[in-house]
Amino acid sequence: MSALGLSEHEGSLHSSAASIAAEARQWVLEPETEYRFELDPRTTLAIKLVNGQAEIFGSELAESTTYLFGLECKAAVYTWQGCTIEVTGHPSTEYVSEETPLNAFANIHLALEQMRVRALRAIHGSPPSDDEDPDPNPEPPRVLILGPDNSGKTTLTKTLVNYATRTGQGWSPMLVNVDPGEGGWAAPGAISAAAISSPIQTSTPAATFGSAATSAPHHISSNSLSSLSYWYGHAEMRRNPLLMDRLIRNLGENIWERWDADLEARASGLIVDTPSSFAANSGANSDHRQSLIKACVDAFRINVILVVGHEKLNVEMQRTYGSRVVVVKIPKSGGVVELDAGYRERIRRYQLHNYMYGRVLEPPSGLAVNTYLQGGEQTPELSLNLAPQSTVVSFGDLTIYRIGEETMAPTSALPIGATRVVSEMQPLLVDPAQPGSGLYNAVLALLAPPNPDEAERYDEEVLDLPVVGYLAITALDIPNKRMTVLAPSQGSLVGRTAIVGSFEWQE
Repeated sequence: MSALGLSEHEGSLHSSAASIAAEARQWVLEPETEYRFELDPRTTLAIKLVNGQAEIFGSELAESTTYLFGLECKAAVYTWQGCTIEVTGHPSTEYVSEETPLNAFANIHLALEQMRVRALRAIHGSPPSDDEDPDPNPEPPRVLILGPDNSGKTTLTKTLVNYATRTGQGWSPMLVNVDPGEGGWAAPGAISAAAISSPIQTSTPAATFGSAATSAPHHISSNSLSSLSYWYGHAEMRRNPLLMDRLIRNLGENIWERWDADLEARASGLIVDTPSSFAANSGANSDHRQSLIKACVDAFRINVILVVGHEKLNVEMQRTYGSRVVVVKIPKSGGVVELDAGYRERIRRYQLHNYMYGRVLEPPSGLAVNTYLQGGEQTPELSLNLAPQSTVVSFGDLTIYRIGEETMAPTSALPIGATRVVSEMQPLLVDPAQPGSGLYNAVLALLAPPNPDEAERYDEEVLDLPVVGYLAITALDIPNKRMTVLAPSQGSLVGRTAIVGSFEWQE
């Protein structure tokens, strides 16, 4: 089917019944097929399940309910049993495919589900069922998903998590995102983890895994997640792989501390989404990727590795970890869209703007209903708009660090016998009054206070403190030593500590 364009004058709302009838289209999907769509900037799409069963990334659609999508969303409506959907709006691309990887995804889910059930039985001291092989030490699934650019890792991650939450067993799998370019639940530049107890809704790439509780409106329930985050501060892994290694291990330690106090939560397991640089086999990324994969395997005690669409990487993982970890190759979906650098940069801007201001998608022209869902819950009566606070603070109120030098050559590029003056993980105090501080329009991660029970302080302590929120510096008044800070919620910044990365705030 040819792609449909959306001109500027079509963006206004139409009121006539004729235009409504012209906009809405029905698609009849056969069992085990999917309707795929891609949206251009400033366009939205509404999808309603007329009858049958359908899901998006493993999250079921409710019948007769209209779902809204926008901000260059690229997704697919899959049906196991067949369905009819009604589509309103003009995607840049739309078509139905019979070749999908969902059968492979479902088989993986069933295997992971069996691991969860066995682990929970062991915790409760229940004997295994008659048809199971006895396992002296059943472990829940702890899954690492690897693959190159545009392979569908995040799609697989969301689908497996959503299938787990839909089983009716009360699972809350831990979803871990170690791709700092993805954004996770808050701002890009972080690595994060959150326990998922209900299906993750998809409406825009500005909230890939749902909304963080630090900025979600109070009426949002299923996607208002309490995530644990550490701040890396850059989109590219090669900027500071030593720092990333440390943050991954910090995240793993924190997850296991929580699980030590909640064995039933541990039985749900975890699923780790990774950056494409973990699959790079040449260039600047290849030097550190093995050490970072090992950091993930060690920190999260991985026992299953899924390799998406990369034969060579699958062989490499089999050779390196196959003796102690189950390694499975997963086919790449034909619906995966090639994403360029410009698209990824726009998505990061959407994510930052969504964190500060929320998001309300305008319905496509001709939408015949007044009630529709964004993120699975949004209706026009319950706005997803946020009102961030712009506050003027003194330079001395907030202590700001930058980790390592702003531009740091790799160790191999240093002269023979030379050593660094500043290490890759050394926190450097930033003075806002100095020219070239780089703080104007900078995005900062606000850190949790140090643990009062630990009297001993150390130089790199800020690296081990989790993030409690994000700020943007929108103005610097150097003569009066004041700066204007934008944050999604109120709260004093006096005595707080923050880290600046390489992301810039853009209105």
